[in-house]
Amino acid sequence: MNNSNSAEGGISGERKILDPCTIAIFGASGDLTARKLIPALYHLFKEKLMPASFRVVGFARREKNDESWRTELRTALDQFSRTKPVDDVVWTAFAANLFYCQGDLTDAAAYQKMEVLLTSFGSKPLRENLLFYLAISPSQFGEVVEQVHNAKLLNREGPGWQRVVVEKPFGRDLASAHQLNRELTRYAHEQQVFRIDHYLGKETVQNILMFRFSNSIFERLWNRESVDHVQITVSEKLGVGERGGYYEESGALRDMVQNHMLQVLSLIAMEPPVSLEAEAVRDEKVKLLKSIRHLTPTDVAKQIVRGQYFAGAVDGQPRPGYRQETKVNPSSNVETFAALKLFIDNWRWSGVPFYLRTGKNLPMSASEVRIQFRPTPNVLFAAKCGDGLQPNALTLRLQPNEGISLRFNGKVPGMSLGVRPVRMHFSYDSEFGAYTPEAYERLLLEAIAGDATLFIRRDEVETAWQIVDSIRAGWDGKPLTNREFYSAGTWGPIAADDLLAQLGHAWHEPLVVK
Repeated sequence: MNNSNSAEGGISGERKILDPCTIAIFGASGDLTARKLIPALYHLFKEKLMPASFRVVGFARREKNDESWRTELRTALDQFSRTKPVDDVVWTAFAANLFYCQGDLTDAAAYQKMEVLLTSFGSKPLRENLLFYLAISPSQFGEVVEQVHNAKLLNREGPGWQRVVVEKPFGRDLASAHQLNRELTRYAHEQQVFRIDHYLGKETVQNILMFRFSNSIFERLWNRESVDHVQITVSEKLGVGERGGYYEESGALRDMVQNHMLQVLSLIAMEPPVSLEAEAVRDEKVKLLKSIRHLTPTDVAKQIVRGQYFAGAVDGQPRPGYRQETKVNPSSNVETFAALKLFIDNWRWSGVPFYLRTGKNLPMSASEVRIQFRPTPNVLFAAKCGDGLQPNALTLRLQPNEGISLRFNGKVPGMSLGVRPVRMHFSYDSEFGAYTPEAYERLLLEAIAGDATLFIRRDEVETAWQIVDSIRAGWDGKPLTNREFYSAGTWGPIAADDLLAQLGHAWHEPLVVK
């Protein structure tokens, strides 16, 4: 693909013609802009995937001009670009499209100044086709949406198109998510709101649907008849570090489960959509989330485990306990680990447990989905080989070293009847070896194209919060127990192992692929 104003679409892969547009970044002086957004736009430009004509306008309170902002971004790009060194010729051409608008988010005059700047570009599409990226606190979303509407920059019915991209967290519970969504849709249609979860931009997460629905040998096994249980692991080697204040407000449940993990679960378990159109895919994800069995406080006590790390070591390096981290309450009960056993009450998955776990200060950083199939009947080889004959398992590795592995049993060479699990492994790097875009590159491109498939719809957000709120209600007022603490550098609390042992299952460590 080499066309400068078209790109391959998200899941459907259809070629899309990209309209000339302006991308307005609110929070232009922030970390997200420097680390992710500008590097992503630079790489899209370098790959000739941006529209033929575009502008990027940074909006922030600090005193800067176009040149000083460009210089600042070039310094950041030298540090955060995924390709080094930065191409000076490409950067010069790209930087000519970067402009800065100084102003306070609450100042109506600043938005009028932005409108004048957009008009000065001398092109109707650059003035009317606008992508507003709110790289700011969610508490400021409503203010900005109202201000850009009042400045006649955001309209429900055009002219041109306008879209609003917002980052998580999408609220901190169902009530706040309702309020946030009301603020966002007060001056914009739901179809104009693009809620970004960078996890959905990862290549392998997108490949889940391709793998499931384009391979008949696996598609027909993807149900309760063949699957014994499913494990989804998102482990992080780092502790909370400098994010103690944020983590005290969020915890693992809000930080990872409500968004990333439930999104992956929905893609793994959803029914096939009627098409690859955005709404068809998102309809099935919502149906799946609504099929997750409601959790009462009694269910939470039996099916959900939380944990918190105490001082230990990761790779031989000492790590402080969570309660000793900066800006953390010394008697905090906030969870740094969560494990869930969920059931999906629909025809395909009835009775199949889905285990989810995520945590900080675990032995490795990895994300994977493991589909464990039912064991063979206890006759023939199962009866003769005992525990040596292990159930088949399919592992989708989301990061790092993206790939897919299938485990099956093989006979050990020799005169005796020895058995050993063996693997067939597919690796993206070794098979394709080509450029793989960063998540933000793909998601920004899809937002420019107006494809919402990889973004989260309002009812997805609110359904996920209903699940999380029921868990928090079950934990309310209950302190952590001794079985819920774990040493940094281990795979979590004993209570998480107990959770799986209830049905004779055990956690599997993420697959190490070299």
